[in-house]
Amino acid sequence: MEWMREIDGYCERLSPAYWAEPVNAVTNAAFLVAALIMWLRVRGQGMPLANLLVALLAIIGVGSYLFHTHARVWAAIADTTPILLFILVYIYAVNRDIWKLKTWQALGLTALFFPYAALTIPLFQFIPGIGGSAAYAPVPLLILIYAALLRGRDPQTAHGLAIGAVILIASITFRALDEPMCNRLPLGTHFMWHILNAIMLGWMIEVYRRAVVRSRFS
Repeated sequence: MEWMREIDGYCERLSPAYWAEPVNAVTNAAFLVAALIMWLRVRGQGMPLANLLVALLAIIGVGSYLFHTHARVWAAIADTTPILLFILVYIYAVNRDIWKLKTWQALGLTALFFPYAALTIPLFQFIPGIGGSAAYAPVPLLILIYAALLRGRDPQTAHGLAIGAVILIASITFRALDEPMCNRLPLGTHFMWHILNAIMLGWMIEVYRRAVVRSRFS
């Protein structure tokens, strides 16, 4: 793998300079702000998975910052790996603590995310204009599936998940529009992917936190 190969995939980047994407870089602070807010909400509540999700949320911000400043293959991996880990931990947390599955069942169901993504990403690639954002499109669909399945069991969590899915769909839309809008908006729209994702990920942790709290009193 060419770890040091430069990547130029966004409107804002016009050179290989460190600060070639200042807005895309600085807006990653939104992830750190969201992580701080959620850390204050989950600390001391005996929710280790929520704390792990908060840590991953902060790491996502750092990884994305590295990518939008260094813009190399190794930085892209630092950007995408914590996102994948957040998705997997969140699915496991919902399976275990909301669906009340045994650990091995929750892990097995979580592992199904990989064949699910492998099957759905090629389908989303048929959507005109979605480009590389097709890799993320299966996630809001999966959230909506979970929301639909939870409507009868836990309508409040289902509603919260649906809100998260809508925010993520908007976020992916901005990500997909970045390149097509280059001529009209040289700054691009990728920075909105950061801001909306930070809001969405923080909200998803809050949805999980509320669900766990409710289960303790049910």
